[in-house]
Amino acid sequence: MSEMIRLTLPDGSVREMPRGTTGGDVARSIGPGLAKAALAAKVNGEVIDLERPIEQDAALALVTAKDEADALELVRHDFAHVLAEAVQNLFPGTQITFGPATEDGFYYDLAPVRPFTEEDLPAIEEEMRRIIRADQPLRREVWDRDALIARWREQGETFKAQWAAELPAGDEISVYWSGDKWFDMCRGPHLASTGKLDPQAFKLTRVSGAYWRGDQKNAMLSRIYGTAWLNKKQLDAHLHMLEEAGKRDHRKLGQEMDLFHLQQEAHGSVFWHPKGYLIWRQLEAYMRRRLDAGGYEEVKTPQIMDARQWEQSGHWGKYRENMFVIPDEVPNTEDEGPVISQDADWMALKPMNCPAHVLIFRQGIKSYRDLPIRMAEFGCCHRNEPHGALHGIMRVRQFTQDDAHIFVRADQLVSEVAKFVDLLDTVYKDLGFDKYAIKLALRPEKRFGSEEMWDWSEQSMRDAVAATGRNTAEFGWEELPGEGAFYAPKLEFHLTDAIGRTWQVGTIQTDTVLPERLDASYVGEDGERHRPIMLHRAILGSFERFIGILIEHYAGKFPLWLAPVQAVVATIVSDADGYAHDVVEKLRAAGLRAEADARNEKINYKVREHSLAKVPHLLVVGKREAEEGTVAIRTLGEERQKVMPLEEAIAWLQAEATPPDLR
Repeated sequence: MSEMIRLTLPDGSVREMPRGTTGGDVARSIGPGLAKAALAAKVNGEVIDLERPIEQDAALALVTAKDEADALELVRHDFAHVLAEAVQNLFPGTQITFGPATEDGFYYDLAPVRPFTEEDLPAIEEEMRRIIRADQPLRREVWDRDALIARWREQGETFKAQWAAELPAGDEISVYWSGDKWFDMCRGPHLASTGKLDPQAFKLTRVSGAYWRGDQKNAMLSRIYGTAWLNKKQLDAHLHMLEEAGKRDHRKLGQEMDLFHLQQEAHGSVFWHPKGYLIWRQLEAYMRRRLDAGGYEEVKTPQIMDARQWEQSGHWGKYRENMFVIPDEVPNTEDEGPVISQDADWMALKPMNCPAHVLIFRQGIKSYRDLPIRMAEFGCCHRNEPHGALHGIMRVRQFTQDDAHIFVRADQLVSEVAKFVDLLDTVYKDLGFDKYAIKLALRPEKRFGSEEMWDWSEQSMRDAVAATGRNTAEFGWEELPGEGAFYAPKLEFHLTDAIGRTWQVGTIQTDTVLPERLDASYVGEDGERHRPIMLHRAILGSFERFIGILIEHYAGKFPLWLAPVQAVVATIVSDADGYAHDVVEKLRAAGLRAEADARNEKINYKVREHSLAKVPHLLVVGKREAEEGTVAIRTLGEERQKVMPLEEAIAWLQAEATPPDLR
């Protein structure tokens, strides 16, 4: 075996280095600047420790802060370890369990002597900074599994011992030392030392409870969350965004604007108040007009179907844990005995609409000339989400999808997906989202269908986006290996909101499996039966979540056509009460949603109150306005008011309140 290996760098150059060379060795051979900047090595696409030996020919890249995704993953993982070490330094007897990087930081689950509180966080942060400034080396070792279990038990780390004991016997397990006194079981990779972290680039954010291994039957732990970045500038920007997000929180604004509420008696379901449901109705009416213009036919399907139908579709086996199942029997009405017997057949509340749409497609004989068939439904669905995963109206158990399924021939697939992408683009821009990213989620490890089917489906999706000209960096085009549904690849559409957050909402995915499983067919030009291809698609995703996104995107200041109350006519003096009511009547006659505020309150109080309620326009009227037939308009967010004749004001408001598709 040769003592030299060949390392191919990103620029195509090749370096011959001794076997066992590390990424750090290569960085130092190139220059001191790179040696200082290098955080890790990427060998054949896998990120490893900078000082981990490389034993064979490989493609090598050096990870620096410029490689932001990889660099953030590294530092966040390291911050989690530093957090655990700091906690054990400050609170002896605390056991460590598990601490991963997250989308914007990290957390660590700990078994404390007493539950942690928010008041503990400043001291933990300071100890973390001390560890970082100590520049402790992060050193990898490989241990025999049984020896590691014995070490964990000796240290009283029962959770780590249990975890290690679940690994295969005889396995070698990697651990990482921080200095020479503290270590954790971890696959890595890690930075070379704690000093590579910026001590001003993280903040501990909150404490919550968490069950060991996510199972409520297990011990309750304390989970400490943090946010972490490469430098203080990034942290400050993120904290500013969090502050802004707090002001825009849909739960807070929903209460202030009297839009909806949630309560335990209907866990995970939304109680829509009149003003909130007005937003829903406007959005639904807009979407229905867009679908009608796009050649969709609207249907309505049952909430409950027999379990055998879900078995045939494949959902019973792959999705049953997320379904609400119902026995098909009359409950026992006697006080004694079980309410439900064990003998009933099972039914289920639908978690999605697609099998029912196939059943509609199967009614009657379909010809190749009938395709494409675009079948839409604002379908109410139920999914058995864990209580702890629910979040306002963003993640609920009962929701309504803006769902549709398009049945196409193979030769129609690309053009239909392209039409959908164009429709989606129009809707997002109408709703105020000028920026979104398109991502193609490719075949997962566990899937239905042949490799040929997946090859063809994935390429068809690529071709469709290319046909719209949106497979570009401007639209964030990206392919995501392994993230497709079990039956098909899918296009995902990620919106960017007003403060830079992204939300995955729209999807479209091809499906040849469900039509096969549910025996859907059409008669082809050759007179033979053929399977249609089924396109599952949504633009909003769900009304509940999308309205939550809209609330936060606009901070409650909806465009006039969506605002639940478009104008309030407020009086300065009681002499104008009659005129105020006349103005409201004329506004309503013009199709505007208007209310009067003739309370015996100062006008500044009224202005402040309606501003908090995010009313777009306040029409102030006093004795002069009543005599002259005018209104003084105060627009939300603007300093000055403008006075205009009532008829002119009505025409102006009507134009602004017209939905974008009707302008």
